[in-house]
Amino acid sequence: MSFHSTPATSAAAPPHWADWAAHLATLVVLPSGLWRIAVVLGYPAGYTETGFRSFETCGAKVWMLTLSVLCEVVAFLTIGLVRPWGDVVPRWIPLIGGRRVRPMAVVVPAALGAAALTLIWSTIPWWWTYPHENMTPTGNLVVGILYQPLVLWGPLTAAVTMSYYRRHRVARRRASAG
Repeated sequence: MSFHSTPATSAAAPPHWADWAAHLATLVVLPSGLWRIAVVLGYPAGYTETGFRSFETCGAKVWMLTLSVLCEVVAFLTIGLVRPWGDVVPRWIPLIGGRRVRPMAVVVPAALGAAALTLIWSTIPWWWTYPHENMTPTGNLVVGILYQPLVLWGPLTAAVTMSYYRRHRVARRRASAG
């Protein structure tokens, strides 16, 4: 990552909708993550007995738990786009604490992430059109419902990223003009 060591003009506060959208991004990931954690804890969570067997291995449990935690951590990073730690690295971080974050070092990965998330989850609305032989009918319904919020993750991240970019572009223009 690239950082400025000299202070720059501060960006304006994020709009209320961007703050709301950043927090919502963390919440849309939660239902599917909680479902995966239930599977890790040994609850079949909608799978048939045969379908659940593949999730009883240690490797599958580690993967499901890691995926749940990783998704939530990545979603939580969206909050950095509306909080001061998205502008200045917190002081407690060794070597780089207190330095300003270059806006494009945030915008580029956030925009790429938003595009990837939008692409990855774009087929979720059609969950029920795909066969899920390893799930019970009720499980298929419930899992489909729990995964539906993920379709919003990419667009929410994109909207908050655009807000971050615009706020910092205006601040940079003000600094150049002054």
